[in-house]
Amino acid sequence: MFRFYTSGESHGKGIFAFVEGVPAGLKVNLANINSELARRQGGYGRSSRQKLETDEAVVLSGVRHGITSGAPITLLVNNRESENWTCVMSTNEVDMTNKDVIAQMEAKAIKRFRPGHADLSGTIKFHQRDIRDVLERSSARETAVRVAAGALCQQLLSSLGIQSTAHVLQIGDIKIKKESQNISIDEIDKLAQAADLLCIDNDAAEEMKTLINKTWQEGDTLGGAVEIIVEGLPVGLGSYTQWDLKLDGKLAQAIMSVQAVKAVEMGDGINSSVKPGSLCHDAIFPDENSSLPFKRKTNHAGGLEGGMTNGERLVVRAYMKPLPTLRNGLESLSFPEFTEETGHYERSDVCAVSACAVVCKAMVNIILTSTLLDKFGGDSIVDLENAVKQYREYCRTIANNSHSKKSKTKIGK
Repeated sequence: MFRFYTSGESHGKGIFAFVEGVPAGLKVNLANINSELARRQGGYGRSSRQKLETDEAVVLSGVRHGITSGAPITLLVNNRESENWTCVMSTNEVDMTNKDVIAQMEAKAIKRFRPGHADLSGTIKFHQRDIRDVLERSSARETAVRVAAGALCQQLLSSLGIQSTAHVLQIGDIKIKKESQNISIDEIDKLAQAADLLCIDNDAAEEMKTLINKTWQEGDTLGGAVEIIVEGLPVGLGSYTQWDLKLDGKLAQAIMSVQAVKAVEMGDGINSSVKPGSLCHDAIFPDENSSLPFKRKTNHAGGLEGGMTNGERLVVRAYMKPLPTLRNGLESLSFPEFTEETGHYERSDVCAVSACAVVCKAMVNIILTSTLLDKFGGDSIVDLENAVKQYREYCRTIANNSHSKKSKTKIGK
């Protein structure tokens, strides 16, 4: 059974991911994992923290000599800044009679709620005495180790011929004009990585940078939209038999769990709601020249029908709200007095849409890995590869097998 969860705080010693169910025998490329972490830290409009520390993953268990053993895998991304937070984030009791300790604790205490964050609800829910207890865990810093786990899953998917990429569609009200549907996944990845914003449209990217600069000067923040694309998925991942087995539902939950994401879309989901059915569904045609006995000329469904993959390119879009930590601060309340105040400001990004693209791709890879292992199982990567290969062969020859059975029936009669 595949399972994944995280632990750690924003300014604690590190962020951890625990990944269970990865088959034995998968070669782990740590450089590729760290490359994904670097992508998450990049992007125009990020905060100064990205310059203070370079994220690198450390594998603590489940891998031996660079190869997975089948045991649970523990990944760590250290917080190098934690050296300056030893008192504030200590896991042991601190001496509150020490003047230096008191001064450090007071300096880092958060006494004003930030509208749009988990601050207010989390403080009330967990009976906290310091809003920092909420901020530290709810912070998007946690996504660093999601990216590390997602990069590990991406390596498993790649071994099965499955590719994924992500890019920025929109920042603020500026949208790209270049359509991704007719561009290969390799070219999308190449164009995105060549830009500061993971944007495949250079003209739009320059407009986005100008808008980010203007917004920073105004003390405000920006949101946007990203697109995740996956190719090479077998037909039939997911299921229609129960609500919680539907792949689109699992993907939606995973994407919505990413901090600041407020909406998710599969294929042409939003536009489909205002069009007639004849313009929203993907007609099916016979095909004798591909890996499947059928083909589509369109992909409005984004590769998902009835909660399952249908053999087409998977297309998932995420919509990110502007970050709620504003330099100017919104009207808010103090804590614990609940009197009028402005929201607390703690170093934050002006725009983190490019980072959101990397994180959302990681979550898609994690869900696809889980769903794929549910279907094909396999204690070792060899078992998994053989099972997937056999299934792909079945899908490729299903039409021929059907014709053969019909012919035999006629002869028998």
